[in-house]
Amino acid sequence: MENEKKDIHNDAQEEITTATHEQNMATEQLLEDIITENEETAALQEQIDVLKDKYVRLMAEFDNFRKRVIKEKADIIATASKDTMTALLPVLDDFERAQKSEGTFSEGIQLVYHKLHTSLRNLGLRPINTATGTPFDAEYQEAITEIAAGEELSGKIVDTIEQGYTLNDKIIRFAKVVVGK
Repeated sequence: MENEKKDIHNDAQEEITTATHEQNMATEQLLEDIITENEETAALQEQIDVLKDKYVRLMAEFDNFRKRVIKEKADIIATASKDTMTALLPVLDDFERAQKSEGTFSEGIQLVYHKLHTSLRNLGLRPINTATGTPFDAEYQEAITEIAAGEELSGKIVDTIEQGYTLNDKIIRFAKVVVGK
């Protein structure tokens, strides 16, 4: 009977050892899984930090770009009017000389008109064709009124009330004309 007790005791001891070993293996596996998950979490956190940094830098860069574009736009607007004023200064000088000259005032005015016309033409200003007898074109001209003008001037320009202009091929003022009917 004592042998039987020893066998039972040995079997029990062996089962305890096996169970302890299995429990230790399971614990080690859990620890390895936790360590792996912690490493993955740390790697993901590092990626998040890198992406946050990129986002902050990109937002700052975009904000600087927006401010730079606003400043450049304001500079362009200021420069555009400066160029126009600079181009018109010689015309202003000619008006002053025409007022002081002892010659015919009309000749001085003609000279100033020609110089102003040339300066504006150099900046891209072009008159719209409104010669008497040319066909009316609603894309470039505005009919102020229609008058009876005979068969040859029907649908054509009879008179120009106000000259129209284009600036670099864009209409800035329509010509106001009288059309024959």
